[in-house]
Amino acid sequence: MQITDKVFLITGGGSGLGAATARLLAKNGAKIVVVDVNEEAGSSVAEEVSGVFVRADVSSEADVQTAVQTAVERFGGLHGVVNCAGIGSAARVIGKHGPFPLEMFQRVIQVNLIGTFNVIRLGAAAIAEMEPNEDGERGVIVNTASVAAFEGQIGQAAYSASKGGIVGMTLPIARDLASYGIRVCTIAPGIFDTPLLGKLPDAARTALGQQVPFPQRLGKPDEYALLAKQIILNPMLNGETIRLDGAIRMSPR
Repeated sequence: MQITDKVFLITGGGSGLGAATARLLAKNGAKIVVVDVNEEAGSSVAEEVSGVFVRADVSSEADVQTAVQTAVERFGGLHGVVNCAGIGSAARVIGKHGPFPLEMFQRVIQVNLIGTFNVIRLGAAAIAEMEPNEDGERGVIVNTASVAAFEGQIGQAAYSASKGGIVGMTLPIARDLASYGIRVCTIAPGIFDTPLLGKLPDAARTALGQQVPFPQRLGKPDEYALLAKQIILNPMLNGETIRLDGAIRMSPR
């Protein structure tokens, strides 16, 4: 699918992977709807890419429906979704203060897994209304998992479960939406230089980067955006989870 003049809704678009994707797609002529819970950051990126910002919690049906409807009303439709919104947590199943808090586990699943599916289902319904191109394609959905879906570390039970769920539903959803001409792929990033890691000291960030076989550094959000762009452009990429990790395989800790 071509990018020029197409409409993309990007969750988590106010920073990190989502912001980089919004900038790259806009640079290639796309119309962008930035979705984020951080109004200041999301509005800033939307203004930068000449798009529109919608404050939304991806786990809220009403919020996401508003974001999708905004895309349709402002730009005339929706051709693609890039799911970058997500949260993390770290806790052992049995910690110093007792068992893993169930509320923490539920919240991570609610945002990362259920939120991703919420955006997929509502976004796909709008994409299905678009006219197909000459190959019968109406749109593309790109999700974000993590290498933690495959090699979760100690303390990542909730995060790994949420990302593993995204990997697990990629193929069945791609099969489900195939009759509508909608492709679905997932990117599983390794250790990337996102705002979450930005809070760490430089020494800690350098040490993390040195765990990557090559290139021996943290991944750049622009590199995630580049892969998202390639998924959109390449019609044979469908139902696949692609690791983007410099060949890293995570250790237990």
